[in-house]
Amino acid sequence: MVAEGRFVVERLVTTPRFRVRSLLLNRASLLAMESTIERLPFGTPVFVADGALIEVIAGFDIHRGCLAIADRPPTSTPLGLARSARTLVVLENCANADNIGGVFRNAAAFGVDGVVLSPACSDPYYRKAIRTSMAAVLSVPFARAVEWPQVLDDLRTEGFVVMATTPNADADTLERFASRGRPSRVAVLLGAESLGLTERAMAHADLAVRIPISPAVDSLNLSVCAGIVLSRLSEIAVSDKR
Repeated sequence: MVAEGRFVVERLVTTPRFRVRSLLLNRASLLAMESTIERLPFGTPVFVADGALIEVIAGFDIHRGCLAIADRPPTSTPLGLARSARTLVVLENCANADNIGGVFRNAAAFGVDGVVLSPACSDPYYRKAIRTSMAAVLSVPFARAVEWPQVLDDLRTEGFVVMATTPNADADTLERFASRGRPSRVAVLLGAESLGLTERAMAHADLAVRIPISPAVDSLNLSVCAGIVLSRLSEIAVSDKR
């Protein structure tokens, strides 16, 4: 995996479950990251080059002047995540790296325990997703489902209420849902921005909620929707009735 930018690379170096193979820095990044570099295991290669050469090596404009290569850590399974989780986010068919990164950033901000990805979701360890997440991808556990959408039934068996988000007018509003209190374990199901959740995924959900918006707009950005729902969930007390 590739990490880009000083902030992200610093997080990568200081997160124990990642093994950094090498760094590629411009002179300014080398000077700014001295204390971070000192934390690398002895012998880790640190290459220094000017911006023009770095661009040739990488194949695109690295205006941040800082790249790292690291090994991917072992990944969990959806049920592995679920065993100790209270709140999960489940993404279906999200191929946009910016949205993946934005959802992970919201997940970190509101204490989500993990993210489950359908088979068609893009890679959270893609460098753009890591950067957009402000390195939250490095701290929020995730797992990729093999059987979709059957994994939603597996989560329900583990005690999760699967809550689908939709702009459909017949869904409960988020506030109406909040007024009843939240279940002790919730899996928030979010679909791709352009198409939303598939009918197959919706059929495996326990309930559906919507965020009321102006009729002039058909839907919200995926990461914005995730942020609103997760923020509200973090404020709701657990109901004994659910």
